[in-house]
Amino acid sequence: MRHYPANSPQAAARVIALALVADGHVSRAELQALERLDVYRQLGISPADMQALLQQFCEDLMQAWPQQWGDVSQLAPTVLDQVLADIDDPVLRRRVLQLCVAVVEADGHVADGEAVVLGEALHQWGLQRMMFDTPVRALSPN
Repeated sequence: MRHYPANSPQAAARVIALALVADGHVSRAELQALERLDVYRQLGISPADMQALLQQFCEDLMQAWPQQWGDVSQLAPTVLDQVLADIDDPVLRRRVLQLCVAVVEADGHVADGEAVVLGEALHQWGLQRMMFDTPVRALSPN
């Protein structure tokens, strides 16, 4: 698995990528949510760089866990821990989690793998209270 500097645009984008592929596929609605929320600008990454990062992340998952990568709920907890550990800035954690929730909800269904990613982020980042403070639909790009 590639490593990115802590709190870098790539580290933040990889968390979004994890949420995108957590159910084994990326839906058109989820991709449209990336555009609608202007995720690229919010994270400081270009759409082309995000696409490349998503592809590299999928390649990393396929190489390391060829039988399980399509179901994040079956991945070793260390994978989630590693990806989430690269974000330690509290403000960035909130923003990334808000974006993940909005992207995951975009297709009208939260799959088990997606719930695992969101739950682990909430737990590891200590943001459980945030889920009751900020309605996702109230989000707007910075």
